[in-house]
Amino acid sequence: MTSIVTPEARQRVRGIATPVAMFLGRLGLTPNGLTVVGFLGTGVAAWAAANQQWAIAAALVLAFGIFDLFDGTLARATGKVSRFGAFLDSTLDRAGEAIVYIGIAAGSLAGGFTLGAVLAACAMGAAFMVSYTRAKSESLGFTPGTGMANIGLAPREVRIAILVVGLFLTSTSGLFVDPACIADGTCDIFRAPGFLGSTVLAFTLAAITILATITAIQRILHVRIQARED
Repeated sequence: MTSIVTPEARQRVRGIATPVAMFLGRLGLTPNGLTVVGFLGTGVAAWAAANQQWAIAAALVLAFGIFDLFDGTLARATGKVSRFGAFLDSTLDRAGEAIVYIGIAAGSLAGGFTLGAVLAACAMGAAFMVSYTRAKSESLGFTPGTGMANIGLAPREVRIAILVVGLFLTSTSGLFVDPACIADGTCDIFRAPGFLGSTVLAFTLAAITILATITAIQRILHVRIQARED
């Protein structure tokens, strides 16, 4: 099953990103420099999540998710495409995604929401399987180029969109119950302010886990079909 993010849509987005990427290039930034800046920005998003600043985390994840378009776009527009640049971009994308989920896990634990930390770990693991199936299949010669990016329900763009919406909704839903309130028995967790926020975050992370797992399975099946044709 192909992704809901079509190759045509990706091409249109790249066309929009090109003028911005060229402007950043004129400021003296290189494609690899943009990759590093994007990773550092994602680190700030993780810090915001760890401090339960969910709206800030959502805004930064969205901003630097978009920013990630510019390094490859600048490289192609200026003829500076390199294997190391592609390697660095892919590596820091995975690292950035990991630290965001780690930040969410830390913020969940700080708010006394252990389930959120567990689900963040599950979402991170499932997301990594999506990336690994693509990387391994391409290294073995299956679905060359960027073809594997078009396979599955939840490539990186979809996961980012779900996460951003979920974090924004979490920020407007009362966040978490005060752990002290639960410990001393002075509140009902199902009625206390913050229960909705933790529910929204749990649903968001569970959705990413499920969709990413399905995507990994779809990519495995896609490679299996190609392998039968060998």
